[in-house]
Amino acid sequence: MLKQLVIGTAGHVDHGKTALIKALTGVEGDQTEEEKRRGITIDLSFSNLKEDETNIAFIDVPGHEKLVKTMISGAFGFDAALVAIDVREGIKPQTVEHLQILNLLLVKHCVIALTKIDLVTPTQIQNQTLLISEHLQEYAHLHVKAILPVSIYESESIQNLKKTLLELPSVVRPDRGVFRYYVDRSFSLKGIGTVVTGTVLEGQLEVGKKVWVCELAKEAMVRNLQVHGDDVDVAKVGERAAVNLGNISHNAIKKGTLLTQKGYVRGFNVADVWFECLDKRTLAHNIKLIFHAGAKQVEATMLHYESEQPQSKGFGKIRFSEPLFLTFDEPFILSLSGHTIAGGRVLNPINDPIKKKIKLPLLKALQEKDFARAFTLLSKIHKKGFGLISAYQRFGLSHEDALAITKAIPEDIFVDEKGLVVYPSSALDSLESIIRAIYEKNPYALLSATSVSLKLIWASAGIAQKALDRLESQGIIEPKEGVYVKTGVNIEDVGNHVEERIYTILKEAHESPDAPYNIYDQLDIDRKTGDDALKRLTSSRKVVRLAHNLFVTTIALTSMMTRLREIMKTEGYVDVKNTKEHFGLTRKYLIAYLDYLDQFDDVIKEGMARKLK
Repeated sequence: MLKQLVIGTAGHVDHGKTALIKALTGVEGDQTEEEKRRGITIDLSFSNLKEDETNIAFIDVPGHEKLVKTMISGAFGFDAALVAIDVREGIKPQTVEHLQILNLLLVKHCVIALTKIDLVTPTQIQNQTLLISEHLQEYAHLHVKAILPVSIYESESIQNLKKTLLELPSVVRPDRGVFRYYVDRSFSLKGIGTVVTGTVLEGQLEVGKKVWVCELAKEAMVRNLQVHGDDVDVAKVGERAAVNLGNISHNAIKKGTLLTQKGYVRGFNVADVWFECLDKRTLAHNIKLIFHAGAKQVEATMLHYESEQPQSKGFGKIRFSEPLFLTFDEPFILSLSGHTIAGGRVLNPINDPIKKKIKLPLLKALQEKDFARAFTLLSKIHKKGFGLISAYQRFGLSHEDALAITKAIPEDIFVDEKGLVVYPSSALDSLESIIRAIYEKNPYALLSATSVSLKLIWASAGIAQKALDRLESQGIIEPKEGVYVKTGVNIEDVGNHVEERIYTILKEAHESPDAPYNIYDQLDIDRKTGDDALKRLTSSRKVVRLAHNLFVTTIALTSMMTRLREIMKTEGYVDVKNTKEHFGLTRKYLIAYLDYLDQFDDVIKEGMARKLK
């Protein structure tokens, strides 16, 4: 099986990153005329090295301090890093900043290339190697594989570097099964159309499937895929892929646009995070800065949870200048005036208004990935249940994994596994009391789990059924013909009973009856039972359907048609204005009655008016 690695270069400007890539791959990394003229990498450039069973995709990032934002956007896709350090200059400011970024993003594998050794003595090489080794002790998350002296003019050193890179271990990226991909470039090719490039962060992408373009809130078809220049049917996690998208302009897709699967990720203007500053710095409360995630960069404001004093690390809320489509545990970088100042992890990517004293324990549980504790806290915070439908975005979990965690929670909760909602036991008690009160007030109520969930928006069908089961076990209600009737109330034929009650209400309403669902609520009956009764009433011609949610008795309709004809005879026409003057009904009713006139042969329509022939 082919081993895939994405290796990014890093290092100070003019320390030889791009020259190293050319020596390793034979490809010139600096592609644009401006880059060639200035001799530095301005944007991300890409090339690859394939030997034996390993394929390395190189991302060459800029080293100039003014282009650190571009370096950050590339670093999110790294499996490993190749850091170039000029043996004559040693570690410079941009070297330090790049190493800090790699450390913040947990890029574990790192190879240091000590470049331009043909210009110095062996003693200088040895001394510089020692200095670099000492400096690298500051980075807890970086595992430095080797510090290799190299020169692009000494083929043996290049071959040794190539061998070391090819032997780097595969990086197992967390894959939660949902495709995610930040666009780092978007362009158009003649005869092909829109092409975007990026690294598959999770899941996989297939030709012929649709992707959801989050910022545009629309789908696009994947026409073709290329991985390292080869056409493929599937791009897998960790692979750099060029994607040909159909029915969308390349101008609409900006750098940082997120491609994913529809229905899994929503955009929010805030997120709760854990952050840590670099170099003993602190972040002021309410400070404005730049937030980086993947290839996305936006203006943001940091607010501290634990204190309004400057903090070096802690829990915070970040407000964004535009909605971001983040996921749990997603790494981010914070920069200010072009320099990296902090980094961290997203803990709560959705906007969930919770008081600070309650939110802090929740964020601590999420930081520790103690989801059982987090679920317990959320069930207490959300007295009427919280959903697991967004488990992927909110917790990085599949629905199955989230449900498995709920089963291990010792607290007294109720879980609607089908509806994916977790309720505190108090919610079930409350719902049982509400249903009991309905039957006490209306002994002829005919409820089902579906009708209860429609009546009470917070109650899923699962918890409604549980509450009904409880009441049945207590002998308060009993099932009959798909609904529950109050025990002791004699309703021999549920269907006829409902027909009679609905017809009575429609008859009493004359020409302006309520919509069916309002009648069902009034009667406390199940929607399906009510719909079936209305169908039987219309089939027997006792009731006529005038519009989608407008049913009137045949008696009321006949009376209205007679009165409209009288107006046409005396005034020459009927329209919304003069019928409103006569009947005082709203437009909804008047338009429905006027439309009904159109089926009569002796009535003609002129504009919005009706006249007798």
